[in-house]
Amino acid sequence: MTALAQLPADFLSALRSLRAAVGRPELRLQEIPAPARLAPYAVALEAEVLDPASRGEGPGEGSDTAVSPELATGRFILLHDPEPPAVWQGTFRIVTYIRARLEPEMAEDALLGSVAWTWLVEALEKHAADYAAAGGTATRVLSESFGTLEGRRESIDIELRASWTPQSPAVRNHLEAWSDMVCTFAGLPPLPDGVSPLPRRRD
Repeated sequence: MTALAQLPADFLSALRSLRAAVGRPELRLQEIPAPARLAPYAVALEAEVLDPASRGEGPGEGSDTAVSPELATGRFILLHDPEPPAVWQGTFRIVTYIRARLEPEMAEDALLGSVAWTWLVEALEKHAADYAAAGGTATRVLSESFGTLEGRRESIDIELRASWTPQSPAVRNHLEAWSDMVCTFAGLPPLPDGVSPLPRRRD
């Protein structure tokens, strides 16, 4: 008996739905090992949006002054539990993480966290991704370097950790919505009407 044959039918259906998702060309998406303790069944994907201007340019790897070419990174994890925790409100749960670099002055924007959360809600609505029990946190991260690394620039990142429950195994639109949001964090168009991209960092 193959490993696939031992998976629940709903989880197999969800995997097929994920594989049918259409990604944006700016986004590099790949499967990574899924966490083993969150649910009996899980699949995880990692995404990154690279700055086209940085490819083949800039300091070499390992330089103390090197600037990461990534405009945004993220993880998308689909969990499935036939006997789920009550808080899930369903047998599936999506857990996500997105991180993007900001201009230093953006750290003072009191609405930054709520804007990041709004992007998630709007992306799901735009893709008609029905969901329940959504929750998350937005965090500003200040990175300062000292000692032998003091030549590195101070940086400000925004991190969004969120989870929600899809209403069926048809999760393709959830992945496509999340992929659009990673690109939004990276400052790439198109964006929802009335939303401006985050300023990219200056090299």
